[in-house]
Amino acid sequence: MNIVSKQGRLGTPCLACPLRLKPAFKDKADDEIRFIQAMKIDHRSLPAGADIIHPGQEDAELYTLYSGWAFRYQSLPDGRRQILNFLLPGDLVGLQASLLSAAEHGIEALTDVELCVFPRRRIWDLFVRMPTLAYELAWLGSREESLIDDNLTTVGQRNAGERIAALVISLYHRAETLGLVSNHSFAFPLSQQQLADALGLSLVHTSKTWSRLRKAGLFSLSGGRLTLLNPRLTAHMAAVYEQASPPRPLI
Repeated sequence: MNIVSKQGRLGTPCLACPLRLKPAFKDKADDEIRFIQAMKIDHRSLPAGADIIHPGQEDAELYTLYSGWAFRYQSLPDGRRQILNFLLPGDLVGLQASLLSAAEHGIEALTDVELCVFPRRRIWDLFVRMPTLAYELAWLGSREESLIDDNLTTVGQRNAGERIAALVISLYHRAETLGLVSNHSFAFPLSQQQLADALGLSLVHTSKTWSRLRKAGLFSLSGGRLTLLNPRLTAHMAAVYEQASPPRPLI
């Protein structure tokens, strides 16, 4: 089901966007921000479970996730699904789909989300009029590919405990740079089925491994909030925890 709920407004002006104050993002010149504002055509709200982009869609726009969580996925004909990566506030959504004739993947809202909407027909304007922004657009596409590469390495080379720990710690880091972490705790909306779909595990194996990591003291989970207790529980976990993420552009 593809739900599109237009609010008929442009939301917070880009120059006053609170995301721009977060340590996750680089500073940007005012003229670049004004250009982004001029490109924006809508501020859209969708409920959890809604399709932001559905597989095969031929008119997918480009989005920035303003609030909430989403994920990108591909499905097999028999209904099995691989979650490719998770999207958090500030992430660019739908670059591949907006450049291709038809989307080769789907993007679903994991929680209620708000999206800044940019028309696919205007993307070329970035390359013609704002080459710096065009470079940043390409950089963000490469970053998303890198996140998928990391997940592929995890699925291919790490055991179940390492897979879950790496994903939890990575999401913790990303949430922290967005100001979403308080007292080592952040809202964690993923179900165990979604963890399994992202990490190439069965639901039973995911459940057992999740319970084992919780009992070992990596994290606690209560009221939908995950608290990271001991990210240096093993040398592998410590290595993931100590990886730094440089600030990135915000479109």
